[in-house]
Parts: sequence; C-alpha cells; structure tokens
Amino acid sequence: MTETTPYRPPYRLEMPETWAGPVVVASPHSGRYYPWSFLRQSRLDERAIRSSEDAFVDMLVADAPMLGAPLLAAEYPRAFVDLNRACDEMDPAVVEGLRRGAVNPRISSGLGVIPRVVSGGRPIYHGKLSRDEADQRLIQVWRPYHARLDALMDDSVARFGEAILLDMHSMPHEALDGLLHKPGQRRPDVVLGDRFGASSSGEIIDRLEAVFAGAGLIVSRNSPFAGAYIAQHYGRPSRGRHAVQIEVDRSLYMNERDIRPNSNFQSVKALMRDVLRQMIGGGEALPMAAE
Repeated sequence: MTETTPYRPPYRLEMPETWAGPVVVASPHSGRYYPWSFLRQSRLDERAIRSSEDAFVDMLVADAPMLGAPLLAAEYPRAFVDLNRACDEMDPAVVEGLRRGAVNPRISSGLGVIPRVVSGGRPIYHGKLSRDEADQRLIQVWRPYHARLDALMDDSVARFGEAILLDMHSMPHEALDGLLHKPGQRRPDVVLGDRFGASSSGEIIDRLEAVFAGAGLIVSRNSPFAGAYIAQHYGRPSRGRHAVQIEVDRSLYMNERDIRPNSNFQSVKALMRDVLRQMIGGGEALPMAAE
C-alpha cells in the first residue's frame, strides 16, 4: 500500500438502541478487507493469506446489538495489522530500519503487530516494508480501533460501574491437537482466556464457562490461549474492567480449507445468540442502531 492509497474506516461499530448492561463485544481478527496493493506485496494466494483470519466470527456474534450490547468489528485482516498486539511489537525482520530489541516470542515467531507470517509459519511478503508504511497501518487502523474500544469501555464503566469485554476469536481445529494427553479426554470447543485470573474476575469467568457448558460445549481455560494484548491491556478487574478472550473451534461452524460457513453455521450462531443473551442480561430483542 502506498501513501496515496486511501484507507477505509478501520472498524464497524453497531450500537444497541438501549445498552442493556456492561458487556462490550469485539471481533478484532475477523476483518476481511484485503487491499489489492497489499495482496500484490504478498507471496501468498488469496486463500492462504486468509488462514490467520478469524473468518465469520463477527457474523456469529452479529446479534449482540439486538440483545443490548455494542459490537465492534475490525475491517482490516490480521495479516495486514494485528489488533491483538501492542503497537510497539514491531518485527525488524519485516519492517525496515528497526533495531532488534529484547526477545519477544511473538515477534520471534513472526506474529508481531505487522505479521511476517500467517498460520503454519508461511511468509507473507517477498521483502521488507518501509517504516513509513508500517507506521501508516498503525495510525490508520490500529490506533482508531483501540481508541474506539477504549472509549466503549470507559462509557460502560460510566453507565454501569463496570465493563465486561468479550473479545471474540476463532482457533484452527488443529491448534487443539496437543491438548489431548489422556485417553478419552474430550477436545474443547471453546477456550476462555483471562490470563490466569489477571484480566477478569473469577465470577465472570465462572459464569461464562457455565453459560457455554450449558449450551453443550466443552470448555477449557487458558490452554492453549490465555489471552494476548487486548486481554492484558483492557482487563483491570480491580478497576471494574474485565476482559476475556474467547476462542471458538472453527470446525464447528466453517469449512477451514475453503474458508466458508458450513452447514452448522446457523446453529452455532443461534447458540452464540443464547450465550450473549445470558451474558448481556437482555431479554427481548431490541432495535439496533449502526454507527
């Protein structure tokens, strides 16, 4: 992408007509706007570059505003800029003019704020990006998204005395293979990450687990995903700010190879609607307003 290529708005925000409780729903990795100039820079085809995308997660939780909670969804994909990384997690192997700093396992594996690889460690680029181009992605995409999310959390605290961020993600089915150590152990459908109690109160994580389990899903906590930058940054339970990273097994609702919804998609969406209804505390559907 060049300096003359215009950026589109970096997120969609759908607000409920009536905000029913302290829940904020966000989907930072479901963006599917791949600028043509970005695709030209990549060595990957259009399917491979989407392999890190939490495809359709925003659609799974699309009923949140009708149930009384804001829904913030990214427009740009994770391969372009990763909103679940700190803005200073820059990779000198992909951005020109950077010095190597302290060892950071996310950067070392190519998963900094400007990712170097997609799933499976496949390189995205032929060469490096200019520092100016990397900075523009942060200015035009990363900063506005987080400014809006921060404002939503502040607004929730002002309205309700607390904020509960449900940070929605999906995980490749194969990501769970290493979890199955015991004979007969059941593969989790959902992984809840609260950074081992640091980003959310025990009461909220217990409630979330009970709601998902009540919907018939197998739930794991913090393994293999405990929560990354968003949970760490926004989760401050002592200040009434709670953040939980929620990972849903992609195979439940999509064909991972073809990146399309499968025959179970509507059933999983209905299940997620019920989960959100219980967490938000809203009863009947409410009119929706979009920003």
